[in-house]
Amino acid sequence: MAKVLELQFATVDGKTSTLTIDAPKPAITAADIQKVMQTILAKNVFSGQAGSLAAIKGARIVDRQVTEFDVATE
Repeated sequence: MAKVLELQFATVDGKTSTLTIDAPKPAITAADIQKVMQTILAKNVFSGQAGSLAAIKGARIVDRQVTEFDVATE
């Protein structure tokens, strides 16, 4: 299983911007996530096509199962 933490922010242009973090700590809490997201907003370190990040919109951990097939030919 591959896990990612998605941090969702509202931008100044009213759009949603998502930052993805691979392999989050298993014991991460909502309080930990909120603290990090508030720091990201306070430092204003990210900006994209939809403008700067303006507010916390949500966060979620996404689990996905990956099955790889060996189909390469040599």
